[in-house]
This record gives sequence, structure tokens and C-alpha cells, in this order.
Amino acid sequence: MVLCEAVTGQPLAVMDSMAITALRTAAATAVAAKYLARKNCRTALICGCGGQGPAQLRALLRVRGPERIYACDQDAEKARAFAAALGAETGLPITTVSDLPRAVAESDIVVTCTTARHYFITREMVRPGTFVAGVGADNENKQELDPALLAASKLVTDLTEQCAVIGDLHHALAAGAMARSDVHAELGEVVAGLKPARASEEETIVFDSSGTALQDVAAAVAVYRRAIRDSGSPRFSFNA
Repeated sequence: MVLCEAVTGQPLAVMDSMAITALRTAAATAVAAKYLARKNCRTALICGCGGQGPAQLRALLRVRGPERIYACDQDAEKARAFAAALGAETGLPITTVSDLPRAVAESDIVVTCTTARHYFITREMVRPGTFVAGVGADNENKQELDPALLAASKLVTDLTEQCAVIGDLHHALAAGAMARSDVHAELGEVVAGLKPARASEEETIVFDSSGTALQDVAAAVAVYRRAIRDSGSPRFSFNA
């Protein structure tokens, strides 16, 4: 990623786009959880313990304080490594799970950040009041959430037009489970107070996060400004 000065176009920084994307994706989930998850969160489940999983948990802990964390991955060793590393880092008990339906049913927050091509979180697994963030579906071939779950929940997107093409919303529309008009709001509308957030403790809310370029720019600017502050240099190139 190349960050440029807006007026002259002069390059300011060269950054690792994967690192920036991980930060901004996790930050979007955290913002959504801040407005849409129940305040009293006892348990959170992270599905997918690869590169995105740690960023998701770190960001989530900025806005909610779960007492325990579940970690689930098709690769059991990856889940164990995640639990050991993030448990030591956060001081929280992190338990690997193989019984996904039970873990989902026991969780107040469920974050999916996988490369799945077919949904694995079903409507029946999710208890009332849960906040579910679907992060992995960033092209039309990826899917993590049951269309019936989206249809039965209050659905908030990061960008509805994009989610309708490449997000989990895309699959719900294709299955005829819901119409685009059934989307409650975009996250920006909730943050700005244009649309209501959580209406009750029993309301199930799904956040469909497909990722937007504007989030990349905002994250890159934040990283650049911090680097400038910490270095004392007015401008320079660096790898984030």
C-alpha cells in the first residue's frame, strides 16, 4: 500500500497491505461490537485462528470484556497455538473447542474469520441476543453464515452494495432468504445515530463485513501519523 499526500501526490509511506488490512478489519468488528453487542459479554468465540484471528480478539477486547474465550479452527494445532499465545498475551482463559454448535450456543459474541466456501454457523446454533460478526466472506465464493440466520436477525453491513455482491448477504439474496431492503443499516449509519443500534437484550444481530478501501486508507493514515509522532521525522517511507 502506498500512502500519498492528497494535494501533490507525493508518496509518504509504503506499507504492508496485509498488516493494514488485518488491523482495519478487526477495528471494524470492534466498532460493530461496541454498538451492537450486549454490554454484558461473558463469552466470545473466534472461528478461524489464522492471521486474522489474533487481530480480531485484540480489537474486540478494546470494547468488550469477556471472561472466557473459545477458539475454533479446522486445524486443531493452529487453534492450540492461538490459545496458548493469546492466552499468555491477554491473561484470559482461552479454550480450544471442537463442538462448534455448543460453543456458539454458549457465546455472546461470535466472530468468523475463515476462508470457508459454505456456511458453518447455522440459525439453530445461535441463541437470542448473540452478536455475530461474519468477517471472512470477501468474495462471491466465500460464505460463513447461514442465509436463514441473516434473514432471522437484525443485519448490519459495512457497505450494503458490496456485501450484496461478495459478502454473506450475497448468498442470502441468491437463496431468496431475504431482500436487500431487509438490511437494517450500514455500520456508519448506526455510529452516526441515523439508524438504531441494539433494541433489546434478546435481539440477535449479524454484522456482515466485506471490507472497504476507505477503511484501508483510514488505517494507513493512523499508522503513518503514529510513525511520524514516534520518529520525530516529518515524512518518510516505512514497512508497517
